[in-house]
Amino acid sequence: MSRPSTLTQLFALDSLLDADEIAIRDTVRDFADARLRPHIADWFEDARLPAREIAKELGQIGALGMHLEGYGCPGMTATAYGLACLELEAVDSGIRSLVSVQGSLAMFSIHHWGSEEQKNEWLPRMAAGDAIGCFGLTEPDFGSNPSGMRTNAKRDGGDWLLNGTKMWITNGSIADVAVVWAQTDEGIRGFVVPTDTPGFSAPEIHKKMSLRASVTSELVLDNVRLPESAVLPKAQGLRGPLTSLGEARFGIIFGAIGAARDCLETAIDYARSREVFDKPLAGYQLTQAKIADMALEVGKGHLLAYHLGRLKDRGEITPEQVSTGKLNNTREAIKIARECRTILGANGITLEYPVIRHANNLESVLTYEGTSEVHQLTIGRALTGETAFR
Repeated sequence: MSRPSTLTQLFALDSLLDADEIAIRDTVRDFADARLRPHIADWFEDARLPAREIAKELGQIGALGMHLEGYGCPGMTATAYGLACLELEAVDSGIRSLVSVQGSLAMFSIHHWGSEEQKNEWLPRMAAGDAIGCFGLTEPDFGSNPSGMRTNAKRDGGDWLLNGTKMWITNGSIADVAVVWAQTDEGIRGFVVPTDTPGFSAPEIHKKMSLRASVTSELVLDNVRLPESAVLPKAQGLRGPLTSLGEARFGIIFGAIGAARDCLETAIDYARSREVFDKPLAGYQLTQAKIADMALEVGKGHLLAYHLGRLKDRGEITPEQVSTGKLNNTREAIKIARECRTILGANGITLEYPVIRHANNLESVLTYEGTSEVHQLTIGRALTGETAFR
């Protein structure tokens, strides 16, 4: 069983969780420490991830589609899912991204908007990690404004023909199924696309300096022919993909603060053992001030995440509240990663320690699933009643 950290004790965080939530958190933490942490620096350096193998193991511990009910899904609380994201991202954002895209984007879309046939075909295999999913919304020229997407689907007899390109798609090159959003004469619709369909390809994106232990791809749809049964019947318009994005953003609220916690714990351990001018670095006032300030932000980030988890479990959370959590926790996490790097000095830039890896990853986390600017404007609209996106 995992021991609580000093940070957890400082904020009495476990007092806010029930026994089941602590057990789930510790199960994921123990799995992450034993199975992932020993290899993650090498995976990051080599820009690879044994994603299929890891997905099956994550399925075995119930980490895929955790907060979905039925169809082989674990049916756990949103808070429990958030805690799992926190522990996985404490290892690496790429691992949490694998889980988020699988469960909160691809599986959630099928679960929430799909037909019974689609649910029964895909969800049990995806929950077990036997099938990998991806989510195709972002395009090369349309990220923050998905309504302008150029990917289109046109009726051809009783079928649909899909054409277009999606970009920055996690899991794309290894996926068995892609949930793809496209413009149609009926508005934006979602399609469940088996990746072995002729005309579908997913070249992997290389030369990344962030999320290197993650599969990132382009999706190319060249006259991909699909039957009517491939359409997500309950989704029409942007509400479908944006609702799914809200689910993924919720996981990031927890995940980003997990990365920050790992950086801070690393910096504290390093400062206690590193001697400078014949005494531990931790014994200097400037170092303690940095650690204290960062601990406050990591603790507040946990409290915000837990509060939003409770709201979500009660069905009361709003998109503006999700934006608040995502904006705060990603912004603070990257600041903490950078500050921790200064405590480690030159050692902070090596993969012997996780700090620079987290900092690089958080550069992506800061902008995906909605940039900080988009979330600022979402919060601003909620507070002023005025829309400032255009």
